[in-house]
Amino acid sequence: MTLRTIVPLVLLLCWSSTALAERSARIVIDPGHGGSQDGAKGPGSLQEKEVVLQLAKRLREKLQKEVGAQVFLTREKDGTLPLPERVQFANGKRPDVFLSIHANSMPTKKLRERIEGIETYFLSATASGAGARSVADRENADGPASQAVQSDSTLNFIIHDLVRMEAHAGSSRLAYAIHQQLISATGATDRGVLQAPFFVLTGVEAPAVLIEVGYISHPQEGTQLGRAEYQEKLVSAITEGVKTFLGEVSKRDASKAEEAPAKPAEGEPVARPASL
Repeated sequence: MTLRTIVPLVLLLCWSSTALAERSARIVIDPGHGGSQDGAKGPGSLQEKEVVLQLAKRLREKLQKEVGAQVFLTREKDGTLPLPERVQFANGKRPDVFLSIHANSMPTKKLRERIEGIETYFLSATASGAGARSVADRENADGPASQAVQSDSTLNFIIHDLVRMEAHAGSSRLAYAIHQQLISATGATDRGVLQAPFFVLTGVEAPAVLIEVGYISHPQEGTQLGRAEYQEKLVSAITEGVKTFLGEVSKRDASKAEEAPAKPAEGEPVARPASL
């Protein structure tokens, strides 16, 4: 691991939303896949790359209207965008929140007919289970060829520091806030808040989550994901989760400001602790 690789992660230590009191929140939405990378397939001609772009655009509008946020999309159209470029784009916007939107899938006909539900992920060196590992492997497939090696070496090193960082704790809180709203609003099967080594979350310098909004491979749920009224339920729920998270951050920062010692007046001697 080089210094160039380490520095962006060290910056996570400096992540703070105290600036939110002075400006509107900045949010980056990452619609998964695109271009030659179709993602998962759904009923009929439904494709993950198209559904998540629709959701991202609806979500941008909702967040701008209800949160007053500055919202940026990693892609605005059906084009191929490598995972490292998505991370680079996100960090360039100095976001307060990063949301990667995906739709899930199962490999066999039997499983496609049976498995449905919503999963929300935040970064971890190890997956919550075999299912989470499989999802991460599938979503990482569009990343650099060396990712399989990195997930067992570099990423492990990163996570040892990351788990102690505020941004990682923020990702956990963000994931739970969004997931609870999603399940409540849609009535979908609750497949839980999970952890996995997603490439797109690795280098983002802000609280970051990856949302699998449902199983596009499921006959009923997949069809729902393509419908405007169901997409509105999803984006409204994600917006409420983000609002809850940002509200908690603002309260925490206000509390920290109240607890901070007063700055001494000019010319006033600074109190020093007695020698031990």
